[in-house]
Amino acid sequence: MGSNSSFFFQPGVPSRVNPNTPSKNQELTAAIGNYHAQFLDSIGSLYFTKEGYDDFYYGKGSTYPDINGAVGILFEQASSRGHLQETENGLLSFPFTIRNQFTTTLSTLAAAKGLRKQMLDYQRSFFKDVIKEAEAYPVKAFVFGDPQDKARTQIFVEMLLRHQVDIYPVKTEINAEGKSFKPGTSFLIPTAQKQFKIIKTVFEKTFNYKDSLFYDVTAWTMPLAFGLPYAEIKTPISTNSQKLTQPVELTAAVMGSGNPYAYAIKWNEYYSPKVLYKLQDKGIKTKVASKQFKMMIGGKEEFFDYGTIIVPLSIQSMDAQTVAGMISEAIQHSGVDAYALATGFSADGIDLGSNSFVHLKKPSVMMFGGNGTSATDVGEIWHMMDTRFNVPVSIVDVDRFNSINADRYNVIIMASGSYNNLNKNAQDKLKEWISGGGTLIATEDATKWLSSNGFTKVLFKSGDDKRDSTLQLPYFLRSDETRAKDMTGSLFEAKVDLTHPLGFGYNNPSVTIFKSNTLFMDKNNGAYDSPVMYTEQPLQSGYLYRGYKNAVKNTAAVNVDNMGRGRIISMVDNLNFRAFWLGTSKMFMNAVCFGPLIR
Repeated sequence: MGSNSSFFFQPGVPSRVNPNTPSKNQELTAAIGNYHAQFLDSIGSLYFTKEGYDDFYYGKGSTYPDINGAVGILFEQASSRGHLQETENGLLSFPFTIRNQFTTTLSTLAAAKGLRKQMLDYQRSFFKDVIKEAEAYPVKAFVFGDPQDKARTQIFVEMLLRHQVDIYPVKTEINAEGKSFKPGTSFLIPTAQKQFKIIKTVFEKTFNYKDSLFYDVTAWTMPLAFGLPYAEIKTPISTNSQKLTQPVELTAAVMGSGNPYAYAIKWNEYYSPKVLYKLQDKGIKTKVASKQFKMMIGGKEEFFDYGTIIVPLSIQSMDAQTVAGMISEAIQHSGVDAYALATGFSADGIDLGSNSFVHLKKPSVMMFGGNGTSATDVGEIWHMMDTRFNVPVSIVDVDRFNSINADRYNVIIMASGSYNNLNKNAQDKLKEWISGGGTLIATEDATKWLSSNGFTKVLFKSGDDKRDSTLQLPYFLRSDETRAKDMTGSLFEAKVDLTHPLGFGYNNPSVTIFKSNTLFMDKNNGAYDSPVMYTEQPLQSGYLYRGYKNAVKNTAAVNVDNMGRGRIISMVDNLNFRAFWLGTSKMFMNAVCFGPLIR
């Protein structure tokens, strides 16, 4: 915490406890708190409870235990910011902050001993009550799976298995909520199991809250975050198979002709960008399909969508056998199949020599970092590109941009930030770089900065707060009323143009975007400049302040502006939130890989 605070321990604000957490949990939290208070009183330390912090988001380390039959406790110490700090409460030393943490470690041990029987009784009753609650729950099972994206499905399965959720492969086709889930690509999760509460919070949508203030995000419906098709099953259903004990291994293969004319790689798989970059990095020339086509493979007609990557053998600088080996190596353990095409003549749609196949350049990526940028946003983007897709990123401090050779890069990323330290010379340099053909990708607050500084024509609109101006409220509510207008994190539906380069690889035009800001971006004037738009009724899960209900609908989630031969892609939200929003990270990678295609 800031240096002028004192020391916090739970319980937090009572009205901000997740409803899936049993009331007994909070009773024990309060009982443990009595021990902390006694120990801190004995050394004369200031502390506070029951305000500021909550027990709502299960992604927090102090809240996750609450849904697993344990009691999680958060401790927050005002920081000495070094050896000694002047504060409103006097001098705050580093040894003093350590003493508070050590003292509450001792009080935790004393509480564990003193409340041993109550804690064990609670843990036993927790799992008995979970089974009863699961039996009464109207949803008897969840089914999920994406037949066109094995990797995202596998990552989701792996996550649930880490939480000891029982998962079963679908053995016979299941039709639910207008969707079809087929064997081999779909999985079933019965709700009647010991990890019912984990399952419930992973899949449920939430709209009703006791309180309108939140320390962290308000919703995290995970299949929507992953962009996975899923459905509820409200009638008893047999699992009809052995439960999974480990994630299904990702496999990939080369399909088709043994004497290929070219190779095709579909873009729908999560790791397709990783495969593409690996091939480009080895010197293989690639093109991307801007139109659909069909090819005959092994006597069967195969459909290839927008965004399909082709590798024509005739334009390569290496022999066919070498290319074949590189492709086989690149797709290993990725879930991304390659198709060996025997001819350039399509069964339907464009032929392989068409100008609708556009040459791709290997991305050379720079990202602003350091002072003036959001460290978490920079970290999320870096993690995704470097760790998941093996695409290197050079992170350059905003203050140093003027002194680097920007021509080394064809993509520059501006993660959320203020960028006030990007001076006039640096701005002119950035504009010149874009005009020369570069792709600038901006997220969240960076989109507002670009608009305010003449880089884009993007306009923003404000929320609609029509409160009665004659209304008199108690002064102590002032801070709470302001915080109630925050957008701490909710889920919204947007429609993506599947024919646009930013929509390549998507099979469903509906995507779920995580929004945690109050930036509402108007649609650009051009007919093709706003390829991702929020819908008329966009809220899918989470808290939404009433004044923003009309502000967010039918606004742009992504706008594109031209500057000379280059383009600026403004993404008003965080498409890579905490490295688990896999459903929109593909859109971000499309901007990196296909930005130069956009006109």
